[in-house]
Amino acid sequence: MATTKEAPSARQRELLERAYAYSLTHGLADLSLRPLATAIGSSPRVLLFLFDSKDGLIRALLARARADELDLLRRIQDQHDVPPGLDVVARELWTWMSAAERRPLMTFWVEAYGRSLVAPEGPWADFARSTVDDWLELLKATQPDPDAVQSAARRTGVLAMLRGALIDLLATGDLERTTAALEGYLAD
Repeated sequence: MATTKEAPSARQRELLERAYAYSLTHGLADLSLRPLATAIGSSPRVLLFLFDSKDGLIRALLARARADELDLLRRIQDQHDVPPGLDVVARELWTWMSAAERRPLMTFWVEAYGRSLVAPEGPWADFARSTVDDWLELLKATQPDPDAVQSAARRTGVLAMLRGALIDLLATGDLERTTAALEGYLAD
């Protein structure tokens, strides 16, 4: 008989949101359940019960981060009746990504992306690949001839530039320089 996983309880959703807020400021690299549980008003046992394991909690946190990313991509698509073009969408993405209030989220994203590359079998599995696919799909929808080889190369370059500029911005805090670099790339 097939089984289906129950929808998360209100308590599980509440604790996930609290854990997500905690992870945005503390990261995931050295996540320990005891300090996390204390900070969010729970216990390690409750977290293990609700998320099955520490890895289950990490997977839930990564899914929550990806939900923020997908929401952004949907909002950008919904803002335009006609695809606005790759460069316009790249600038909108950069404005959103580089905003000071999103630095904790972007740091979390970079950490999760990197971890999925070095621990591909763990709870991070497929996070990097999934985000690449999500972003390339959005960028593809902005191009007049998306299936052309040159179109695929251009959107890959734009994505690489956005991510590289983001990593540089997070490392240095230099918004002016990283924005100028992105603008220079888009102008070519």
